[in-house]
Amino acid sequence: MGGGGAGGSVKDVLSKGELDGLRQSGATLILHFWASWCEASKQMDQVFSHLSTDFPNSHFLRVEAEEQPEISEEYSVSAVPFFVFFKDGKVVDKLEGADPSSLANKVAKVAGSTNPGEAAAPASLGMAAGPTVLESVQDLAKANGSSQTGNQVQTGLDDKIKKRLQQLIDSHPVMLFIKGNPEEPKCGFSRKVVDILKDEKVKFGTFDILSDNEVREGLKKFSKWPTFPQLYCKGELLGGCDIAIAMHESGEIKEVFRDHGVDIIATEQGTGGILEPTGLTANLNSRLQSLINSSPVMLFMKGKPDEPKCGFSHKVVEILKQEKVDFESFDILSDDEVRQGLKVYSNWSSYPQLYIKGELIGGSDIALEMQKSGELKRILTEKGIVKEETLEDHLKSLISSSPVMLFMKGTPDNPRCGFSSKVVNALKEEGIDFGSFDILTNDEVRQGLKVFSNWPTFPQLYYKGELIGGCDIVLELRNNGELKATLSE
Repeated sequence: MGGGGAGGSVKDVLSKGELDGLRQSGATLILHFWASWCEASKQMDQVFSHLSTDFPNSHFLRVEAEEQPEISEEYSVSAVPFFVFFKDGKVVDKLEGADPSSLANKVAKVAGSTNPGEAAAPASLGMAAGPTVLESVQDLAKANGSSQTGNQVQTGLDDKIKKRLQQLIDSHPVMLFIKGNPEEPKCGFSRKVVDILKDEKVKFGTFDILSDNEVREGLKKFSKWPTFPQLYCKGELLGGCDIAIAMHESGEIKEVFRDHGVDIIATEQGTGGILEPTGLTANLNSRLQSLINSSPVMLFMKGKPDEPKCGFSHKVVEILKQEKVDFESFDILSDDEVRQGLKVYSNWSSYPQLYIKGELIGGSDIALEMQKSGELKRILTEKGIVKEETLEDHLKSLISSSPVMLFMKGTPDNPRCGFSSKVVNALKEEGIDFGSFDILTNDEVRQGLKVFSNWPTFPQLYYKGELIGGCDIVLELRNNGELKATLSE
């Protein structure tokens, strides 16, 4: 490819010295870390190329992440696609993931006007100005099954995650997916929407997308909305921060809540918060509250822990036993008033229902996912229900969670580095069942496992709690015909 910043082309960077020289020139640089095996990188490269045409006065550069480890390490690149933005020799912004509209926004912000002397077009509505950019992002969205310009690159969602996302969205009439929680938002946009809902005196539920990467990435695809926060009303996406602000200022959001029968808090404070049900008698409401709060961990199930009457209830009982949690239960088959009333009270239509310190956690699918991710143990620890687990104990638990356990970058269906992809393929080719953990979702596990195993890189493959090795060792065992035997002794 030709040189960046000369008529809008993209240049491949072949050495750290070359990049350092461009940085020292003080020019505006946009750097794309990519990998040839990553489909999302290829898709984003099309958008990147179009952007270079719209902003010809900036340098658009590409780095093949695994071929240039020195450059990748300097900018802490752990997954692709990944973008770094430079101005006057300094890093001013970064972007991880396949998010066309965010890339266009950030490029417009750092590159400014497409013509000297003209003000940069506003990008606050989720898309940088410029017809070529807009068309390219629309084409990318259409190619992935959507006409919505703000769509992230689609890789498909399985039925299990779709069901979980829909349950979360439907768990409250007004549901907000944010970074952090209402008391401690982790970004200004999330804080603004929380403040709007409190000002509107609306009861709402929230989910911290920083606590669960599967929900975070899955919801972008499910909703075809690439950024957070995301605000839903009765299962329908209203939009993000900008739309919430506009609807609040125009009064439209109040009309939407009223039309959908959303409860307004009848107090002067209007603090907002997790939904409390209405439409129940005072006696039943009080009884349900007493049952929910009768134990720090309370499970409403079909049957009893020793004799569950459905597989889903049995699954949650087993999860709580594995976590060594003391809990109480209520057999909803024995009391139809509680069974029907709790569905309204919790706005959750199925059983089992698991509560911790009076707060609904969810059903069997959510409990299982939270156990796998470690989120359940974290909540139990924070609430003082179980003793805090040491990092070493946590690592041992993860390692032994499956006879064959792979710690990798990404997931088996979507590896985020070539080495992880090779090990996944080797295990699948040998027909070996294995568990996995995405070390990109938990830096404490990522750094701790390096010390615990005395093995500094990933992926890491374990069998029955013992380290087998990394990519080279796994491939050597496979090539020698020894991999399956080693993992079945």
